[in-house]
Formats: sequence, C-alpha cells, structure tokens
Amino acid sequence: MALKAARISVYAWEGTDREGTRITGELSGQNPALIKARLRKQGINPGKVRKKPPSLFNLGKRIKAHDIALFTRQMATMIKAGVPLLQSFDIIGEGFDNPAMRTLVDDLKQDVAAGNSFAAALRKKPRYFDDLYCNLVDAGEQAGALDTLLERVATYKEKSESLKAKINKAMTYPLVVVFVAIIVTGILLVKVVPQFQSVFEGFGAQLPAFTVMVIGLSRFMQDGWWMMLGLLIVGFFTVRHALRTSQAFRDRIDTGLLKLPLVGTLMYKSAVARFARTLSTTFAAGVPLVEALESVAGATGNIVFKRAVQRIKQDVSTGMQLNFAMRTAGTFPNMAIQMTAIGEESGSLDSMLDKVAGFYEDEVDNRVDNLTSLMEPFIMVVLGVIVGGLVVAMYLPIFQLGSAI
Repeated sequence: MALKAARISVYAWEGTDREGTRITGELSGQNPALIKARLRKQGINPGKVRKKPPSLFNLGKRIKAHDIALFTRQMATMIKAGVPLLQSFDIIGEGFDNPAMRTLVDDLKQDVAAGNSFAAALRKKPRYFDDLYCNLVDAGEQAGALDTLLERVATYKEKSESLKAKINKAMTYPLVVVFVAIIVTGILLVKVVPQFQSVFEGFGAQLPAFTVMVIGLSRFMQDGWWMMLGLLIVGFFTVRHALRTSQAFRDRIDTGLLKLPLVGTLMYKSAVARFARTLSTTFAAGVPLVEALESVAGATGNIVFKRAVQRIKQDVSTGMQLNFAMRTAGTFPNMAIQMTAIGEESGSLDSMLDKVAGFYEDEVDNRVDNLTSLMEPFIMVVLGVIVGGLVVAMYLPIFQLGSAI
C-alpha cells in the first residue's frame, strides 16, 4: 500500500552564505530535512529551519475563482517556458499565500507524480475545475499543445472573472445604498421621532396627517422592530435555501432578471458575451462543435440561454448551420448571429466569436459605468426624499404653531 505523501508546508529558515553573511528566507517543502538539502544546493549553510504558522488572516481562507485563474495563467507561463510539469507545481505552490491553494496545488502534483495525467488530476477536484476546464486541458495534453491550451483557458477564466466582477459591481452598489437607507430610516424612526413626539403631546392641538402617520410608523417600529428583523432574517435564509436546493426557483429568478429594466439588458449582454467567449475558446481548441455546445450551455449563467443553447445543439447535430440554429432559438441578437454567419462562411468561426465576445464585454463595461452614473443621482434623490420627509413631518407642527401665534 502506497503511503500518503506529506503535505507541503512553508518553512522559515536562517543560514549563512559563502561569505558568512547571515541571511533568512522562506521555502515550501515537505519537511525541514528537504529544506536544508535545497539550501545546501544553493550554497547556503542552513541553521534554524522551523515551520511557519499560518497567518490569522489566512486561516479558513477559501479558494476563489480568481485564484484558479491565476494558477492557470502561471501554469501556462511555466509550461511555455519549458519548465517540467512537476517543478511547475512546486514553483507555483510556493507563490500562494493561501494555505488552501497551496494544498490544492500539492494534491495535483502528487496525483501527476503518481502517473495520472494533468486532466485526470484536475477531474478529481470538480469543485474548482469544471468539465470545460478539464476537457480543454485534456485536449491540450493529447495534442501536445498543453501550453497553448492553458493560455486559452487562462484568458477565458480571466475574461469570465472580469465580466462577473462588472456584474457584481452593478448589482452591489445600489443594494448597499438601499441597506444604508433602511438603517438610517430605522434609527430616525426609533430614536429621533419619539423625542419630537413627547414635545407634540404638550401642544394640545391637532397634528397634521403626515406627522400622525410618521408617529404611527415610529410606534410600530418601536414595538415590532424585532418582528421585522426576524422576518428579514427568515426571508434571507429561505431565499438562500431555495436558491441552493430548488432548480425551479433558480430558473424563475434567471427569467425574471432578464425582464428587469436596466439590469435585464446588462444580464442579457453578459450572457451573450459568455456564450461567445466559451464557444470561441472550445472551438479554437479543436473541440467538435456539438461537444463544445454541451459545455457552452452550462457556462452562459442563465437558464433562458442554457435552454436556447441546448436547442441549438440539437439543431446543429442534425446538420443545421450554427447561425441558422441561433436565429431559430430566438434568443440571440442579430449582430451575434450575423458575425457567426460570417465566421462559418469564411472558416474563421473562433475568431469571429472572439470578436463578438469582446464587443459584448465592452458593452457590459460601458453599461455598468452608465448604470452607476445614473444610480448615483437617483439614490441621492431617494435618500433625500426619505430623510427630508421625516424631517418635514417632525417640523410641520412647529411651523403651524408659529403661524397660529
């Protein structure tokens, strides 16, 4: 039975060089003895070698999609430079501060060292490497062009993450401002309005309807804030659970997002960009069109486009041209269809799809900037109306009292 390989850890070392100068540094390895052996090969007389404890900031740190994109780009660079695959794992693993990422790279190295292919090692980590990623790496290994395929995968991952970041930027900003507005309004209703209410009780006059309404809302907030907070928490976890467990709920969300004003157009263009980028990458890697469409369907990020791509796959498998199948699906814009038709006629489909992806990625970028510019004055108006309305409601009785005197 083969023994399980030791984990890679980071070691801090102290030693002296050939001139006797004291130097320090860090190296990744399986144990202190191997670290000392590596130092001696470099002409360093090792002294203390101790395992470096993980940083508090890195404890429990998860692997993000950005880490996978960076790993892919570094692997492509190493392989292209002629560095052996196993040595590439060592070099790249040492560069990550995230312990989870170092462990992942070490696991991949151990699998490859045991005789598995790079793609087979990746398939054992489906949480981080999807079928599209593994299939492209497998195609690169079989064709003897792993460096080229890794570069394409790295570009694809970087573009995809950039697109996701833009979408998150567009969605996060207004949500944060709305959350702040709710907190400010709650504080005013619970803490400030009751102070005015005690003053109004001594007036002995009828209060304006607007003021009475705000005071009633304040009383409700004071008595039932815990109920509202509980409903918000329950609602949040209910929606979160439904998103994780119910495919039908996720499908309704995807369909509804495309129908929203402003945001719907942004989501639509981003889905088209992902479709074109993924299909361009897979087709350029030599994957047959029908198989490539299978990977593309899951990469669009929206159920409407996923179903459309599945219909396109069925039509293409019967001999229909891709651009006709896209037109029949009724989901894709004319510009993307026309560019696809030109690519098929000229034999440069991957290049044309790459141009389509670039165009719609730029469209998403511009749309995010425009949406942010539009949202800023709109949000300021909303906040001004909410806060200003509460202030007017509190001072209106005082103004009326002054005019009566």
